[in-house]
Amino acid sequence: MAYLWTKTAHLVFVMAWMGGVFYLPRILVNLAEARDEPAVRARLLLMGRRLYRFGHMMFGFAFVLGLVLWLHFKVSGGWLHAKLALVALMLAYFVVSGRWLKGAEAGRSLPSSKALRWFNELPVLLLVAIVYLVLAKPF
Repeated sequence: MAYLWTKTAHLVFVMAWMGGVFYLPRILVNLAEARDEPAVRARLLLMGRRLYRFGHMMFGFAFVLGLVLWLHFKVSGGWLHAKLALVALMLAYFVVSGRWLKGAEAGRSLPSSKALRWFNELPVLLLVAIVYLVLAKPF
């Protein structure tokens, strides 16, 4: 029973983190397109900062619960190593998004909105691969 509750909480925090992973780049797209509108930029920067902080908290909770699943409940296998590598890439993606946000706040320019739209598609591919590994456990 404890295993199921731990896994449920892990999944809930992962879903909350993924909301931030998907939405933060969208805020960056809007920032790139709101060049000369200071009020819009200020609002988007505020939203982005709050979302980035929230995302880090949700990742932290998901990470701790994932460690509990791994160490206490002995979840293991080759699929887990592949999944963790993809999660590390997803975290790097999230951190890059956050750095771009902080750069925009400091007055540095962002990539074009078109490039950011393409960048916004990467976590979908990573998520599909992660979910496949968790469900199929192919190795």
